[in-house]
Amino acid sequence: MKWIAILAVAALAACGVDGPPERPAPKTAPKSNVSISGHATVGVITEL
Repeated sequence: MKWIAILAVAALAACGVDGPPERPAPKTAPKSNVSISGHATVGVITEL
């Protein structure tokens, strides 16, 4: 039981040894030559 306590303390002591967490650099979206265009109609179309 004593060894489990020592291992638990050692495991918890190892957390955060390298310092506080650092935020990763923001990712930039690659430039794209894609464009979307179109025409939409909603409703009922009838011909008399």
